[in-house]
Amino acid sequence: MNRRRFLSASAASLAPAQQKIRFALYGTRHSHARGKLNALLNLPHYELAGICEPQQPALPASFAAYPKLSEEQLFHDATIQLVVVETPVWEAMDYARKVIAAGKHLHLEKPPTNEWKPFQELIQQARQKRLLVQLGYIWRFHEGIRRAIELAKGGMLGKVYLMRGAIHTDLSEEARAPLARYKGGMMFELGCHLLDRAVDLFGRPKVVKSWLQKGTNGKGDLADHALAVLEYDSALAVITTSARMSGSSEHRSFEVIGSDGCVLIQPVEPGTNMRVNLRTARGSYQAGWQNISLPPQQRYIGDFQDLARAIQTSSPLRYSYDFELLLQETILRASQEL
Repeated sequence: MNRRRFLSASAASLAPAQQKIRFALYGTRHSHARGKLNALLNLPHYELAGICEPQQPALPASFAAYPKLSEEQLFHDATIQLVVVETPVWEAMDYARKVIAAGKHLHLEKPPTNEWKPFQELIQQARQKRLLVQLGYIWRFHEGIRRAIELAKGGMLGKVYLMRGAIHTDLSEEARAPLARYKGGMMFELGCHLLDRAVDLFGRPKVVKSWLQKGTNGKGDLADHALAVLEYDSALAVITTSARMSGSSEHRSFEVIGSDGCVLIQPVEPGTNMRVNLRTARGSYQAGWQNISLPPQQRYIGDFQDLARAIQTSSPLRYSYDFELLLQETILRASQEL
């Protein structure tokens, strides 16, 4: 399916047509900010009210073509229903609290904070006000990963005993320094995406063990090489991440293994090939190894489609308040912060 047909099908899924959701971008300094804005502008459910960047007198060049809002305009415009927070982690909770206090739905970048109580309080306030809070973990709506988890939960893989994932990157020296303030290092920054998928697949782990090393050749105090093992009654989730790997994007992987089958996706992006092995043919799947072709996976589209559905139908998000709390707890356990 090409991009135009994909977006058209997505629009149809929310039929009948409803009034567009006015949103604002609050902050521009997160690496996902431009991609999130592009996704929202390309979806028919949304309308941009403007961009608020309180840390700079003018919008950065890549955002300069759009209306600039002050914080006062952002929070006092009753037509703005949704605020997308795109700040560094150390500012995210301050921005998020202001959004909820103003009575607006919130999309918040990941990981939201390295603290537990402030996040609990944010979710409690949002729940009381019946405001949506969506976290920006990038593989929640990845088609291949979604299918792998569905196959596992549906019993197609037999007794599932292992989830394994790798999410490495290749950071510049400049990019390492801001992350060094967090004890969890790369497990906190990148491993969180796979911790999110492990919690979706298995739930709350009984035991979380992690090894946070300074194992690559970068300078500074960043825990740049990390391993986490999540222990369940009869399963393990094993997650690796690092800050210094050549060819890291093509190496990223997601794998689920059970007694009667397994699923492997590598690379996860663009994610056009999912390998499946079943001991015996089941449903539309053959016995043995087979390649399943998927369209290139677009980040953020599925997230904002789900958010639009929830706002326009006054219904819950796919990932609930309780899920976000459980995930945050698990991330902090793996980051040795809790």
